This record gives sequence, C-alpha cells and structure tokens, in this order.
Amino acid sequence: MTADELAARLEVAPTTASLVVGDLSGKAILDRYEDPSDRRRRIVAIAPDQHDAIAAWLAPGAAAWRRVLTSLAPAQRRLIVDTLRAYEAAVAEEREH
Repeated sequence: MTADELAARLEVAPTTASLVVGDLSGKAILDRYEDPSDRRRRIVAIAPDQHDAIAAWLAPGAAAWRRVLTSLAPAQRRLIVDTLRAYEAAVAEEREH
C-alpha cells in the first residue's frame, strides 16, 4: 500500500507514516517501489527477508491487543484509540519544538 493508505489504516497522520516509512526503508526493513499500474505512486512493503522476523516480533503484541480489546465495550475501545491518537499528536508536537 502507499504511505497515505498506511497512515489511514493505522489512523496516524500522513507525515508520521511518511517519516516512519523513510526510517524503516533506510534500515532495509521496508521496500518502496514504483506502482507498475501508476508510475506516480510508490508502494510500501515489508522487505521479503524481514517477514519472518517482523511476524515473530509483532505476533505476541497483536495477540495481546486482540485479547484485551475484545473484552471491552465499543466505547472503551474508542477511548483507547482516541488516547493513542492524542499521544501520537503530542509526540509529533514535541518533535517540532
């Protein structure tokens, strides 16, 4: 997906996603390549040789989030998401100073 699509899916600011993609691309964790159907678009993907390591790293956290969030009411889940988004915005503000 593109960096903008990734930002929307993760519910973070496009600038945040773009910075993270740039950092991870520089470390050869993500690949960015031209979209064959639209040469103006850049696709972001996990580097093939990083898939197993990333899956092993993320799996325990993803399972824990799923278990914890499933037990909450929708309003409680929304509160957590809103809090994390506010945190992200505050971190972005701190980086600007």
